Amino acid sequence: MKILHVITRLILGGAQQNTVMSCAAQVAAGHDVHLAYGPIHGPEGSLLDEAQSSGATLHEISCLVRPVRPVRDFVCQLALRRLIARVRPDVIHTHSSKAGIVGRAAAHAMRRDGQPVVLHTVHGLPFHPRQKRMIHDLFIAAEKHAARQCDHLVAITDAMADAFVDQNIAPRDKFSVIPSGVDLERFGRDPDPSPASAGGAKRAPTLGLVARLDPLKGHRDLIAALPRILETLPGARVVFVGDGFARISIEKAIADSPHADRIELKNLVPFDAMPAAYRDLDVCVLPSYQEGQSRVLVEALAAGCPIVAYDVGGIPEVCIDEKTGLLVSVGDTDALADAVVRMATDAALRERTVVQGQAHVRERFSAEKMNRELLELYERLLA
Repeated sequence: MKILHVITRLILGGAQQNTVMSCAAQVAAGHDVHLAYGPIHGPEGSLLDEAQSSGATLHEISCLVRPVRPVRDFVCQLALRRLIARVRPDVIHTHSSKAGIVGRAAAHAMRRDGQPVVLHTVHGLPFHPRQKRMIHDLFIAAEKHAARQCDHLVAITDAMADAFVDQNIAPRDKFSVIPSGVDLERFGRDPDPSPASAGGAKRAPTLGLVARLDPLKGHRDLIAALPRILETLPGARVVFVGDGFARISIEKAIADSPHADRIELKNLVPFDAMPAAYRDLDVCVLPSYQEGQSRVLVEALAAGCPIVAYDVGGIPEVCIDEKTGLLVSVGDTDALADAVVRMATDAALRERTVVQGQAHVRERFSAEKMNRELLELYERLLA
């Protein structure tokens, strides 16, 4: 089978990790795999080395950029058509909204007698309530048009599929739900039910937010919750792990906080060092306003780190309230603080949610499960 994946940027993100992991597994299964991607730039980190190591044939498309640029996007579609004509894939699999819209248009234009098979994975919603109405409606219209140009859609959570169905973008029977897989063996360990202690002396907990620096990831919400957290946990500290285009504004928010000395903003942590980074945290907090699934929460649970998150998008499919973590209503920073304090101070809760969380992610979010289900889907569509 010859497979062409198309994605916008190979930054250090969930959709990109999913795609590169799929490429590596499909190469290992004996398939001829190609990966087309746009220029990698900015502070969010790069997965280019991992993509090169996957065994896939890489194709950088210089005009495949994230912002909407009508002329450049049309040029990009023509470039993708030329690539499709040269590679002649059996399956074209697009990822992320922008690459999905341009890539599906190019694939649709090159189809002859129902070939190649074209599918798209919804890794996250391109539309959300915080957008301006015109932008929101434009994304929905573009996704509706693109959905008609492919054979099938993959959602990484039921919530993603439901959101598309609710907006009449595509019917539910056009979707398969295949969760984004994680290499759980890299992160796995037995849970430690208590914030680390030495010689029986308790120490203050470390609270971590692992995400790119983006306004929608909720860094400011955790900063706002910190005074209430410190009332109960006076020695607590917050660590932000990641980088991004919002770094300057988040640095200012930290500087403006009366507890700036309790907040550490780290740079990117190398991919191989992430298991240890999770193990240094006592609670992993994700107050994100928009999330497809959250690989971070899956990785944290696999590493034995308890989780607290906002109840949004596909997060509840990883963080099941009172079972694998604690969920909080979006934007409620007082409730966020209370949930963090409860998780940090209740050893039984930490132990129970991590044990149940590790069982949950092994059952639902393994890389092996994702890779197997994707190849089975390709074969069904080709048949």
